[in-house]
Amino acid sequence: MTTREYMLGNVAIARGLLEGGVQVATGYPGTPSSEIIDTLAARKDRDYYIEWSVNEKVAMEVAVGAAWAGVRAVVTMKHVGLNVAADPFMTLAYAGTKGGLIAIVADDPSCHSSQNEQDTRRYAQFALVPCFDPSTPQEAKDMLPYAFEFSEKFEIPVIFRPTTRISHGKSDIELGEIPTEKSAPHFEKLLDRWVMLPKNARPRHTHLLSIQQPMEDALAESPWNSLELKPDATFGVIGAGIASVYAKEALQELGLEASFLKIGTYPVPKKLILELLETVNAVLIFEELEPVVEEQVKMIAQEASLPVLIMGKTGGFVPREGELDISAFLEALNKAFDLDIEPQKRSIPLELAPRPPALCAGCSHRATFYSMRKVFGKDAVYPSDIGCYTLGIQSGTVETTLCMGSSISIASGLYHAGEKRPICCSIGDSTFFHTGMNSLLNAVFNKANITVTILDNRITAMTGHQPNPGVGFTVTGEKTVEVSLANLCRAMGAGSVVVVDPYNLEEIQEAFKAAKDFEGTSVVIAKQPCVISEKRAGIRRVPYIVDPEKCEGCKQCVKFGCPAIEFDEENKCAVITALCSGCGVCAQICKFEAIREVKR
Repeated sequence: MTTREYMLGNVAIARGLLEGGVQVATGYPGTPSSEIIDTLAARKDRDYYIEWSVNEKVAMEVAVGAAWAGVRAVVTMKHVGLNVAADPFMTLAYAGTKGGLIAIVADDPSCHSSQNEQDTRRYAQFALVPCFDPSTPQEAKDMLPYAFEFSEKFEIPVIFRPTTRISHGKSDIELGEIPTEKSAPHFEKLLDRWVMLPKNARPRHTHLLSIQQPMEDALAESPWNSLELKPDATFGVIGAGIASVYAKEALQELGLEASFLKIGTYPVPKKLILELLETVNAVLIFEELEPVVEEQVKMIAQEASLPVLIMGKTGGFVPREGELDISAFLEALNKAFDLDIEPQKRSIPLELAPRPPALCAGCSHRATFYSMRKVFGKDAVYPSDIGCYTLGIQSGTVETTLCMGSSISIASGLYHAGEKRPICCSIGDSTFFHTGMNSLLNAVFNKANITVTILDNRITAMTGHQPNPGVGFTVTGEKTVEVSLANLCRAMGAGSVVVVDPYNLEEIQEAFKAAKDFEGTSVVIAKQPCVISEKRAGIRRVPYIVDPEKCEGCKQCVKFGCPAIEFDEENKCAVITALCSGCGVCAQICKFEAIREVKR
């Protein structure tokens, strides 16, 4: 009897890893990939090792060690995480693997939660490794056992590239069996492969090139690529990954007679592409982000001297940025073939109030930014980093955000460039452990006169409250060492390191004043647990209330920006709603002592 479950795409991916016999799973949190490790960690009957690593490079290397020991390993990350892991990954393509190794790299077309929308298929081309591009959550789940087998057959790492709509979409998933027998670990001392000296790298590069055609042939025969030739069709459509689903659905609804090639793997199936090109006069290529398939199709047509009109992103038929959908495909059809198809309405126009993202009510980051701005002033320079605290842009204390760990390095660069204004950067605890430590060490070593603010909310909050080395427990809840940020900063030579409670405005503002006056690299650690973590732990603070008799209507508490504080225009009085988490910062801001704790 077939078992089916309705599940999130990332949960389906986790299930696929289980069905593929995963033995070691590593990763670093990053939307839209985070739920994969979370799902695997939540299972009680684990027969595999799992960890959140401190960054993607480390996660990749742990997975490599496992694969070199002959077991099946997976490493998960978002697309920009592969930039961090590229150093080991590019050379790993030369060295190869023994056990199957899958790098799950989740792309984010339209930048739903990312600083760019780079296309991971380019990394696969660069590294000369295979890439699997699922079109549905079901296919994503089914691909993974195959990907493990493929990796082991060719002894090469493979990339698995879900996009946001695959990872965060939901679907009815048909489940397979989870194997009980797995490979025993054994590290073979293959020095000509594992020690990548130049004399070893040269023949390994030759080997990598030699398996390109066999890999392409094997993938062309896989179920992830399929060609439907229509005898009377004059044009064809090539769809890649999730975009193929939109294209296929639209063609079926329109009843158009078009040949259709679905591509789900890279290297692309050149024989199938050539077979399609030989039967049509024109082809429309529908793929998200970069024209990876389009470029290959054009080369194949040119080499075969086929006068086929090839249309895609070149010429503006298909957008090169953002997510695609059925409407985008219909628009592309109209442009390409001059059809009179009425495009779908993408959304119903509604007049809605703007709802910009905001820090949670009672978030300690808001209090930190308030004090930071009060001490350093509007003319100071405020580099920042990747995390919830990027929303500090609303407080005027986030003026740069480039990549993980960049805030401290950029602050150093600004100082050494000759910037005379005070420089105060901000970085989260998890981001500091990720890549901020090197930046602080560099700042201290090169004598940057900057203030580094570490926003320590005791968790990796933005991606779903995953643990980091500063919290004292692992992804499975097991107790471990709790790394002290203060001791770490002092060990790296920071001349002034203080830990403060951001809810205590006097304390943190005094710390910022001292840091501002300090000659050298100073560190202020604003330490207060995430309000969501506290609520989940059952911790409830006493909420606050406004005394309308004392409120002067100055709106200083409202300007603080907490979602729990509103203003009653009729009565010219501030109001604190049920969102209040009891941080008490607003009571310290009020000059008229109009805000107090609710009496029990």
